[in-house]
Amino acid sequence: MFMHNKRLQYTVRVGTTNPGLANLMLEQFGGPQGELAAAMRYFTQAVAEEDPGRKDMLFDIATEELSHLEIIGSIVAMLNRGAKGELAEAVEQHAELYRRLNGAGNDSHVTQVLYGGGPPLTNSGGVPWSAAYIDTIGEPTADLRSNIAAEARAKIIYERLINVTDDAGVREALGFLMTREVAHQKSFEKALYAITPNFPPGKLPPNQQFASVYYKMSHDGAAVNAPWNSGTGLTIQTGEPAVDGGDGSASVGLEAQQESAVTAMAGRLRSDPSSDPTTGAELGSEVPRSNDAG
Repeated sequence: MFMHNKRLQYTVRVGTTNPGLANLMLEQFGGPQGELAAAMRYFTQAVAEEDPGRKDMLFDIATEELSHLEIIGSIVAMLNRGAKGELAEAVEQHAELYRRLNGAGNDSHVTQVLYGGGPPLTNSGGVPWSAAYIDTIGEPTADLRSNIAAEARAKIIYERLINVTDDAGVREALGFLMTREVAHQKSFEKALYAITPNFPPGKLPPNQQFASVYYKMSHDGAAVNAPWNSGTGLTIQTGEPAVDGGDGSASVGLEAQQESAVTAMAGRLRSDPSSDPTTGAELGSEVPRSNDAG
């Protein structure tokens, strides 16, 4: 059961309304790295989690992400509040009002006209939020790694949003949200390493013949020896086919009837390599064919 507390987790103090900035903030409201996506990712993981401790952690962080959604939504609403009233009450001349909304940039006039200045579940480009943003796969050793990466991506977006505003109150609130992404990364990483073993993800062991090999697939120049290709537990090899010792071809066992049908199809669709027919593109071109130039 969820209960709403009317007080935000962090106080929002917006110095000046700014519809354009509000539109950018939507990236963390309805975008792929935003708070709703995070809340739904962790909530769905928590529902299916079998470990009591991880279940509590996922529910706690999912609930906090919903509180962050409320914070970022409140920032959007406050940044839009002045223009929202002006648009609703038509206090300015039409052209001037449009200039103020459109001149703020980032298509902020769209969010004003369509959503009345409220925070829609879209990203800053107007793309609606999608459950496709949720990449839960139901295996904690994989999902926790994905969660760590998701928090890292969200932190980067917050950094970029902080860099595009000089509003002290907005910067402080965004700084809080950015910092909580770091705290969540720590919790997810602790939870991951509390599972032993946690690598590789899943239960089935990898084929040891290929599990510790780095294949150098490019042939121009020597490889730069580095930990990711020749560090502890890794060896580097040139990626020549076929690494399994076979001939690198694809084959399948067919029944007699299938074999006959495939042979007949191949014969019917066989190309004549000596044929060079005139094409429609050549008929419509002013450039003569080479064998007709004489």
